Parts: sequence; structure tokens; C-alpha cells
Amino acid sequence: MGRLDGKVAVITGAASGIGRATAVRFAGEGAAVVIADLNAEGGEAAMREARENGGRAVFQKTNVERGEDIKAAVDRAVKEFGRLDIIFNNAGLGGAVGPIEETTFENWDRTMAILLRAVFAGIKFSVPEMRKVGGGSIISTASVAGLRGGAGPHAYSAAKAAVINLTRSVAIELGKDRIRVNCICPGGIVTPLIYSRLPGGEPVAQQFFSQIQPIPRAGRPDDIAAMALFLASDDSEWVTGTAMVVDGGLTAGSPLSRERMQGRVMPTGGFAGPSFEKQ
Repeated sequence: MGRLDGKVAVITGAASGIGRATAVRFAGEGAAVVIADLNAEGGEAAMREARENGGRAVFQKTNVERGEDIKAAVDRAVKEFGRLDIIFNNAGLGGAVGPIEETTFENWDRTMAILLRAVFAGIKFSVPEMRKVGGGSIISTASVAGLRGGAGPHAYSAAKAAVINLTRSVAIELGKDRIRVNCICPGGIVTPLIYSRLPGGEPVAQQFFSQIQPIPRAGRPDDIAAMALFLASDDSEWVTGTAMVVDGGLTAGSPLSRERMQGRVMPTGGFAGPSFEKQ
């Protein structure tokens, strides 16, 4: 018996990193999964891995900047598997980076579209289907950058803070429908989104992220997948409106100074796009 037997999930940004680890984990726990991502090659590979882990899975090419694409992913879940129980609004990127006076309106707006409006769309389109089956679990990826200043770029931090408060306000509205709404605030997780644009790549990211929080190892996508599994499963049936921090203790305090941390994992200007795009 798996913890998600009979449940159906949509996961955005599931072609790599946190989303892919969660898709594989959910599949192994008995869920049917729609892997929604703009990266077709990575999405197809994630689908195969999820199936190899014992679950049912399909890939749906999805650009989360387009609300209609997110609705299509939800519709695909219902068409393929008959219902929707879980959505994990996970797709993300670094977005607009650099000094505030050099940030363009275009980069700011695109960051908000991907990191915040897509979460709104995922919630909006999943609610009617979850009501039909008597409830469900809505999970979104926020960040420790949404909890405190200085932990991420300006636009990214603002968007993630908004995801946290959107989670809380929608949880109040949907509690009566037995739809739980929570978000996860990861700390320093080594994913392609980080190391694809970092000089030295994954080994450098591993070394750096092993130093920034009290627990002396870098965060892994599986660390977030484990929390997503808890929030998706019936084990968390009385948990809603929460921002679950999974950061190795980073928000409690860092052994490194803020000056040493800033600028190490993101470019200093422009726009940090999806991990699969060439930088």
C-alpha cells in the first residue's frame, strides 16, 4: 500500500530538480502523475522514470506563463486518470536579478507571471475538480527568500512572499471544501536551476550549499519531495494554510556572513531563465 494510492496529481516544473524528484516519489507511492513542463526532453525522461518507479504518468507540455496551459494540464489529469486530488505548483526560475534600479518592467512582470500568477492559475483551475471528489491538496513551492530579506533577488523574493500569503488566504476560503492549501519554503537545494549557470557547476554548488546552514550538507530535491509527499497524503489532513520550511536550519541562522552568500549562485543582472535553456 502506497501513501497516495488512487490519487491523481499534477506537478508543474516536473522535468528536473524538485518537481522531477516529487513526480518519481509520488508515482512510487501509488499516484498517477501529470508531469507538466516546458522542457519536453526532460519531461519525457521524468515520465519514464516515474513509470519505472511503479506509477502511472504522462507528460503534458506546459508553459506556466499561459493560464490556458495550466488548465490543460488539469484537464489532462481528469481525462487520463478520471480525477484530480493534488496539484503541486512548483515551476520556477530565478527571474529578474540585479540592482532594483536596473530591473526592467519586462523582467519583473515575467518573474511574477511564472512565480506568482502561475500559482494562482494552478489553484484556480484545480479547485472545481477537487470539489468533485470531496477535497484535495494544493501545494506550492515558495522559498525561504519569501520569509526574510536578503535571501534572494528582489522580484523572486517578492513573488515567493506573495505565494506564502496567497496560500494562507486561500486556505481559509477552501477549508470548508476539505481542500488543503500549503506551501513549502526550501532553503539551499542543489538543482539544475542553480548549478546550470554557476561556474564550476554541480560540485561547486554542493560545496557551497553544504556550508550555508547548520546541518552541514547541501539540500537535495528529495528533501522537498518528502515534504510534498506528507502534504499530499492523508497524513496531513489537518494541516492547511502553512508555509513548511525545509532548509537545514538556514532561517535559524547561517554560519556564513550575508556578504559571502550574496552573488554566489545567481547572475548579477538581467534574467535567470529556466535551467534547460542555454545561458
